[in-house]
Amino acid sequence: MSKFFVTTPIYYVNDAPHIGHAYTTILADVLSRYHRTVGDDVFFLTGLDEHGQKVKQAAEKRGLSPQAHSDDLAPRFLNLWKTLGIQYDDFIRTTQDRHKKIVQLVLQQVNDNGDIYTDEYEGWYSVAEERFITDAEHESGQFRDVMNLPSIKLLFLKYVPEMWSY
Repeated sequence: MSKFFVTTPIYYVNDAPHIGHAYTTILADVLSRYHRTVGDDVFFLTGLDEHGQKVKQAAEKRGLSPQAHSDDLAPRFLNLWKTLGIQYDDFIRTTQDRHKKIVQLVLQQVNDNGDIYTDEYEGWYSVAEERFITDAEHESGQFRDVMNLPSIKLLFLKYVPEMWSY
């Protein structure tokens, strides 16, 4: 018997679940079911990322805290998975204590091993895509922020774990 682990993305809760969430979750469910039928020891994880600029902005737009906004939307994902007959083994929310505790533990171990360094980064940030874009993308005029949100110039101190040792 082999072990098989499958996970969906951890979905942002900036809005209600949509066809893209359903699509990737159905694919993960199909994979997990196949591996179970051939006798593999399967673990299927899905969940929600309740942090980020889009989540914060969506919550503010609704006049809610990010936590209240996330608490309102999380059951919609769970209800959709139930309706679709998704058979996951665990559903994680990044605001759950169990998630925060393990992340803190792992990062503390990485830090204790001297494998975290600080660095500065400055660049154009797309709030809609939650990623930095290149100067060329910003200057070309061809980059379109899918939510018509402006790109913003950010300078921040980042903590970088050197994870290749793990």
